[in-house]
Amino acid sequence: MEETVSPILLVKDAARAVEWYERLGFIKQSEHRFEPGLPAFVTITRGPVRIFLSEHKGDARPDTLIYLSVRNVDEVAAEFGVPVEEAPWGREIELRDPDSNRIRIGPVH
Repeated sequence: MEETVSPILLVKDAARAVEWYERLGFIKQSEHRFEPGLPAFVTITRGPVRIFLSEHKGDARPDTLIYLSVRNVDEVAAEFGVPVEEAPWGREIELRDPDSNRIRIGPVH
């Protein structure tokens, strides 16, 4: 098994967050609640990339920034209607999810 790192993003409504991340090509893998009505902890994946979305207040801070490397920056930009910026290291965009987490998206190197 390969070693990995999985960012945890704070979300208010996990179902709404999952819908937004599906536009980025993520798929919901699992959801856990200790009891019905308690906060959700959701795992989403896009190929080998895994992100945890947590409604638990102590798990993460608002306004987190993660960097996602993709093969299709232009397609993602078109899906969200944002311009691609030319950075010295490559073309990239920055999005904010419904909970104001920042997702910077650039090319796979």
